[in-house]
Amino acid sequence: MNATTTRRPTLLLALIALAALYTWWFLDDKHWLATQLVFTGPPLLLAVALRLGWRLAPFWSGVCALGWFSHGVMSAWSHPETARLAWVEILLSLLVIGLASLPGLRARFGKKQP
Repeated sequence: MNATTTRRPTLLLALIALAALYTWWFLDDKHWLATQLVFTGPPLLLAVALRLGWRLAPFWSGVCALGWFSHGVMSAWSHPETARLAWVEILLSLLVIGLASLPGLRARFGKKQP
């Protein structure tokens, strides 16, 4: 099993986990629909796109994960009551960024073929 066959399912699971986290986090929010469209929608759409084989899905997952990471840091810092959820968001977003960046890092820093 090569790195691509293990990376894509892991990225898919991380995106689904982020969507589930946001669904749980904003379940009782007074602006429920807005939070679902802004937070839950993007990772779910990217998970579907990844599953359907859209080749840019990992790239856009990594780009979106930068925003998710920032949201997690801001929430952990400013809302102690949701710090646990924010830390899970931070860890999942870092996982997405790492998985999305792995092919580029391997191409740049991997062993060169003669």
